[in-house]
Amino acid sequence: MSRIDGNGLRQSCRNIRASIVRMAHYGGTPHVASCLSCVEVLAGLYFRALRVDPERPSWAERDRFILSKGHASMALYATLSERGFFSSSLLDEYATDGGCLAEHPGPGCAPGIEAATGSLGHGLSIAAGLALGARQRGQRARAFCLLSDGECNEGSVWEAAIFARRYALENLIAIVDYNKWSAMARTETFLEPLAEKWRAFGWGTAEIDGHDVEEVAAALDAVPFEKGRPTAIVAHTVKGKGVSYMENDLEWHYRTPNRRDLEQALEEIARPAAEPVSMVQP
Repeated sequence: MSRIDGNGLRQSCRNIRASIVRMAHYGGTPHVASCLSCVEVLAGLYFRALRVDPERPSWAERDRFILSKGHASMALYATLSERGFFSSSLLDEYATDGGCLAEHPGPGCAPGIEAATGSLGHGLSIAAGLALGARQRGQRARAFCLLSDGECNEGSVWEAAIFARRYALENLIAIVDYNKWSAMARTETFLEPLAEKWRAFGWGTAEIDGHDVEEVAAALDAVPFEKGRPTAIVAHTVKGKGVSYMENDLEWHYRTPNRRDLEQALEEIARPAAEPVSMVQP
C-alpha cells in the first residue's frame, strides 16, 4: 500500500463516518457516538500503521487489531470496507436477520475481524496473548488494541497491563479512546491522571489529539516508545465527533438516528473540517 497523506486520511474519515451513520439508521442500533469518536484512530491504524493485506486477511505475519470496545463495531466494519477488506455492499447486512455483521463483532464474521469482543475489559488480555504468541513464534507481528475509557475501570485491563510489562511485550500497543464518557457518566472523575496510570504500570506512554490525523499517524509511526516496554496511547477525543448535535451528548450513546438526523449528519460530514485545534493540554 502506498503511504496515504493527511488529506487522504481526512477523506477516508469522512467516508467512514458517513457509513457509520447510515448503518446506525438502517440497522436501528445505538452506540453511533461511540463509533464516531474513534474514526481517526482507526483510519490511522488501517491506512498507516497496521501491516495487513486485504487480499490475504489471514496472512500469518500480519499485525493483529482487537477492538476491545466492541460496541463500536460499526466503526470497524466501515474502516475495513474503506480499506478494501470487503465490498461496501456488505455493510447493508449490518444488524439484519441472517446478516453476517452483528452489533458486536464475532471472529470470522467478515474478513479482518480477529476476535469476538464487547464484554468490556477483555480486549487487552486477548491482544497481550497475541503479542506474546507472535514473539514466541519468532514473528514480527504486532498487536494493537483499542479500548474505551470507561472500560479502564475494569480490573482485567490493569491485570493485562501488569502481564504485558512483566513479559516486556514491546510489540503490544494499547490505544484508549478517551472521549470522557462512560455509559452513564463522565470518566475523568475516576480515570485522571490516565496517562500517568499507564506510565506507573511501566508502559511507554503518550497523549495525543485523537482527531488530528497527522498526530495520530505520527504516534503510530513512533511505536514502540520505549525499548522492551509495551506502548499506551491516550487519544483525547469527542464522543459523537463530526456530527454537531451528537458531540458530547450522552443521549447518542443510546439513540438511533432517524431520517432527518441521518440527512443532517451526512450533510455535516461531507463538509471539509476546519484545521484541528489541539485537545491535549501542554
